[in-house]
Amino acid sequence: MKVKIGELARMAGCQVVTIRYYEKEGLLPAPERSAGGYRLYDETQAERLRFIRHCRVHGMSLGEIRSLLAYQENPVADCGWIGALVQRRIEAVDRQIAELKALRGRLERLGRTCAGGAGGCGILKSLGASDGCPFCRRLDGLEGKDADMPKLAELADLAGSYGCPCGSAGAEAGEAAPGPGPAKPARSVR
Repeated sequence: MKVKIGELARMAGCQVVTIRYYEKEGLLPAPERSAGGYRLYDETQAERLRFIRHCRVHGMSLGEIRSLLAYQENPVADCGWIGALVQRRIEAVDRQIAELKALRGRLERLGRTCAGGAGGCGILKSLGASDGCPFCRRLDGLEGKDADMPKLAELADLAGSYGCPCGSAGAEAGEAAPGPGPAKPARSVR
């Protein structure tokens, strides 16, 4: 069975551009061409594309997929590293869940700053009022670093004493309050 790229895309549930990208990245071998120059794919390439798509659904990077494909083609060593790879993906998902929970908490606190009505929106005031807050400045300094809970709790107390509307009064331990500007994902606290 030989199919053109459009049919392969329909079969795999992806876009043609995705298939071309995987070819460009070396995950899919270059297909044979018809006399008219059309790409023609066989069942082996379709299977490989399904494998790649399943890996992507499970959050694997292109580099990880490349390693899995290489091992699949030449399984000479112990496959224990594959289990470790899956464990790292689980840990990454756990970090993302923690970051999303922290973001949700910050958004809930931000939502409570506005009672509605005329006279100015409390949310807009909160988003704009944190520029001078030492808590926000210090929190921005922690961005990209492994912040621990005591440090964040100390900074949250500072925000409360400063009266910053972004302070995390009543926040769950370990949640960072929003800093100035667009919302940034909170760093995972372990």
